[in-house]
Amino acid sequence: MLDNRIHFETPESIELHLVPAGPLPRILAFTIDWLIRMVVLIVISLILSPMGKLGSGVFLILYFLLEWFYSVFFEMFSHGATPGKRAMKIKVVHDDGTPLGWGASIMRNIMRAADMFPSFYLLGLISMSCSNKFKRLGDHVAATLVVYDEKAEPPSKTENVGSRPAPVMLELEEQQALIAFAERSKKLSPARQQELAQVLAPLFKDKPSIDTVVELKKIANGIIGQS
Repeated sequence: MLDNRIHFETPESIELHLVPAGPLPRILAFTIDWLIRMVVLIVISLILSPMGKLGSGVFLILYFLLEWFYSVFFEMFSHGATPGKRAMKIKVVHDDGTPLGWGASIMRNIMRAADMFPSFYLLGLISMSCSNKFKRLGDHVAATLVVYDEKAEPPSKTENVGSRPAPVMLELEEQQALIAFAERSKKLSPARQQELAQVLAPLFKDKPSIDTVVELKKIANGIIGQS
């Protein structure tokens, strides 16, 4: 496999392609949401501070609701995406690609208490690193995925590096994987591109010094007829 896309087929025979979001965009999304919550809490504290103990009690209740149901609210009423997730163009869905439901959203957010253990979401990060779908504990329990929102991005084109025919006959799925790799390569680091390209390095065993990444992009261009 050249990428980690997940493929589903709906009952209507529509094929879905979902790309799991890794730790970095999820951390950035969490940071944005945390900053939003902090600003809201500061404003609330300024409003309630003149009310003394009553204001402190109301503040604690609002703090609890904001901390534990902020994500649930936005995930349910904003198509699986909090403001932070929307900024990073990611969203939460069920394992089968269907829209997130109330039970799964509440469960995955309650499980944040376990993901935070022992501090700084260390257990959650370890869980994501050990999963090819980048699932934290809450995602495992709630059967959810955090994926890129493909609709939020315009269709990308492959890089214009020329074209060439494939050295061997490729199956349809192999052609699709090559095109997907070429389209997404702009979002990948050079090291990640090389890592993925090594999967097909044996195709060029007669030319060990060849730039596999560039050659794969050329083959992808040849498949789609882009020169």
